[in-house]
Amino acid sequence: MLFIVMRTLGAFAVGPLRPPLRWLQPRRCSARADGEAPAGPRRRTAGSLSAQVGSGPSFQDFVRRVSVKKPAVGKEDLSENPNYLPEDLQEGNSRKVYFETYGCQMNVNDTEIAWSILQKKGYERTAQLSEADVVLLVTCSIREKAEQTIWNRLKQLTAMKNKRMKTPSPMKIGVLGCMAERLKTELLEREKLVDVLAGPDAYRDLPRLLAVAEGGQQASNVLLSLEETYADVMPVQLAPQGHSAFVSIMRGCDNMCSYCIVPFTRGRERSRPIGSILEEVRILSDQGVKEVTLLGQNVNSYRDTSEEQFCSSDPTRLSRGFQTVYKPKQGGLRFSDLLERASRVNPHMRIRFTSPHPKDFPDEVLELIAERENICKQIHLPAQSGSSQVLKAMRRGYTREAYLDLVRNIKEMIPGVSLSSDFISGFCGETEDDHQQTLSLIRQVGYNVGFLFAYSMRKKTQAFHRLQDDVPAEVKRRRLEECISVFRQEALRVNAALIGSSQLVLVEGESKRSAEELCGRTDGNMRVVFPKEEPAGGSSEAIAAGDYVRVKVGGDRTLAADADSCILHHLVLYL
Repeated sequence: MLFIVMRTLGAFAVGPLRPPLRWLQPRRCSARADGEAPAGPRRRTAGSLSAQVGSGPSFQDFVRRVSVKKPAVGKEDLSENPNYLPEDLQEGNSRKVYFETYGCQMNVNDTEIAWSILQKKGYERTAQLSEADVVLLVTCSIREKAEQTIWNRLKQLTAMKNKRMKTPSPMKIGVLGCMAERLKTELLEREKLVDVLAGPDAYRDLPRLLAVAEGGQQASNVLLSLEETYADVMPVQLAPQGHSAFVSIMRGCDNMCSYCIVPFTRGRERSRPIGSILEEVRILSDQGVKEVTLLGQNVNSYRDTSEEQFCSSDPTRLSRGFQTVYKPKQGGLRFSDLLERASRVNPHMRIRFTSPHPKDFPDEVLELIAERENICKQIHLPAQSGSSQVLKAMRRGYTREAYLDLVRNIKEMIPGVSLSSDFISGFCGETEDDHQQTLSLIRQVGYNVGFLFAYSMRKKTQAFHRLQDDVPAEVKRRRLEECISVFRQEALRVNAALIGSSQLVLVEGESKRSAEELCGRTDGNMRVVFPKEEPAGGSSEAIAAGDYVRVKVGGDRTLAADADSCILHHLVLYL
């Protein structure tokens, strides 16, 4: 019977069968209801139907009868038929692009990727907003405050755009990244503030989107991908004279923490082939870059399965006492493999990575960090909360005790390691006792650097659907302030222990505070400010950005610590 119905539907799509099927006629149903139609005729009708279907057209006849007409595409149809946009219309023709980047370092890297793609199409880059033909905002959706900043900026840019509407060079506004994916309807239809939307996986489509917008229509592509890693796109570094660079190794996240919007704006995890990453690191090394930071939403869950010989049955190893919401992943080259190979590209190039998840620190990763001198002895270890109850609600996959065990293991295996962390104050259901447990965790661990925020409910997340944002805003602010205060006290104590030690500093340039001072970062990623002095030993070369300088921390000046960075003022001995 299913086969008969399928044929009937197929026939309906291209024209009714002749003669019509009598068993569908309403009067047959009426006759049966009245009990007037005898069983014999019904059986004869079914047999007749079977004969008609058997002698009728087959599925192949329907396929042969279908014809697909491809309409001619003119310029007026570009927005409706984007796949037929001629290549010459996607050229930038020296139009000037101005970028504004918000949020995490992944967005900085996304800006570099987007610019690389547009540069190849003939666009030019400008640092002056007044000169821009196209303004692209690379956005963040991680917190409500970040989105509100961008909404306000869009209104300012729209006012500028309206003033230039009748000039020879009207301005186009585009939103890229996480906010584009999350708020497509609001941005395009309700507020009508933008001409172009491109999600994190749609930057290759930017030339076409801008060409459609140039024709006076809005253009959007926010589709997420299971494969896009931009492995073949060499990012254009925003600071060509810089000596530090960021290399994206994976995109997306599978952890599905209940508070986090990233899996919904960045998609599922997928890792870039290891050969592509190492090639980019080699190029950066040849350009004089002295420090590379490997990037990913869950950077240490890296797993390259692009080559068949690496696909084994071994499951991914986790930190002891940690678990995931997804099944163990098998096969592929792991983060430890990538870290080991990247560190061998140039033994004098520092290697960092961010942002990791505590679950992905098996002993082989920690052993490698301890062994290799050019892998920085600094680990970002996001805790988010010190309460096991809150961690369970957050779906973090560990308890307070498991986290502290990992901290002890790290400190034992990597002596002198610097630790940084993330904390969220006021998550759903957080009690005063939960908050006190977070304060005690901060005191117990002793972080050098921290990033602390009040909880902000995000749509699409599990917390939005299943939990109540029941901590009042004023309580969130008070708890956040207490966390920051304790964090500063502990960071000051931890950094004071560095007095008298020798630290290798990568010089970044002049200090913002004074032209008579230089600044740089230690292996532990602490910012150091020190006076310009001639090196000892009779060297005539002045110290410049990109130099490594070994300094000894003195205690004669003030030692200060901020919530998000630590600055050491100290005597400098060039050893």
